[in-house]
Amino acid sequence: MMKKITVMGSGGWGTAMAMSAASTGNDVTVWSAFPEEIERIVSTGENPLLPGIKMPKELKFTSDINVVKQADIIITAVPSFAVAGVAQKIAEVGIPESTVLVNISKGFDPKTCNRLSLSIQEALPNNKVAVLSGPSHAEEVARFIPTALVAASTDRETALMLQQTFTTPKLRVYTNRDVVGVELGGAIKNVIALAAGITDGLGLGDNSKAALMTRGLSEIGRLGKAMGGNEKTFAGLTGIGDLIVTCTSMHSRNRRAGILIGEGVPVEEAIKKIGTVEGYHAAKLAHELRSRYDVDMPIMDACYKVCYEGGSAAEEVALLMTRPTRHEDDETWLD
Repeated sequence: MMKKITVMGSGGWGTAMAMSAASTGNDVTVWSAFPEEIERIVSTGENPLLPGIKMPKELKFTSDINVVKQADIIITAVPSFAVAGVAQKIAEVGIPESTVLVNISKGFDPKTCNRLSLSIQEALPNNKVAVLSGPSHAEEVARFIPTALVAASTDRETALMLQQTFTTPKLRVYTNRDVVGVELGGAIKNVIALAAGITDGLGLGDNSKAALMTRGLSEIGRLGKAMGGNEKTFAGLTGIGDLIVTCTSMHSRNRRAGILIGEGVPVEEAIKKIGTVEGYHAAKLAHELRSRYDVDMPIMDACYKVCYEGGSAAEEVALLMTRPTRHEDDETWLD
């Protein structure tokens, strides 16, 4: 059944998801708070963040926030720091309680350290809020390259509705009830991707990156379990799947920023050059969560030191490698 969908945010990822949703006959409108962004896309027929890709004629664009009033589904696709503010704008305009909110941004609320779906739920307590996440570069989704995502909701019917709505011949959607695990995987893997880029910038090898990704996933799983997530989730699309694609591709702004940092570019300069780097912001918030839940996360600590305390990337690698030895799976030998 066709849905009226509003995508909040005209960035590459929001636009790519809008294109995918429109391809199966849904009525899709992309909203931006910046009229100049909308004017540029409409006048050129392209989103500059998706170069060379023509926007489908059936896709609509607007800067009028009132568009949310008519939506069956609202997708939040703005940077993590803007999600709570956009949710508040939606609440002020007023939407039916039947409207479902779907967050596809990856990160944390910088003011509260909340998962983003919680920030949305606080602003719109009477609406269902879900998450759509997974290994999905916008550049590939917009080109209709086969991709798999996960629709996560504590409400089974909502997850199934989203699965049916967003599945296309090129986009396969699975369901999951573990919203905590799905969101954490998507947010914290950005920190590991930043670290992966740093290893590239330092000139380290494939062995180093494999170790970083694997042990980084263990850290994500430990925090996720402490926060109530399901450990199995981190072995799936929104855990190891998203980690692989973000740590290994030059599409990843996190990785590209990390490469610059590893090469010796000052952190703030590297972030400014690349643009929105969610892993940089997530490093600070993951560090806070690590402390709050008393979880051992040495890689996260190292990233925090490099990003916010002027730490040397090379020195942090050396410290990680020379920590006391331990058992791999956090358990002790049974005598």
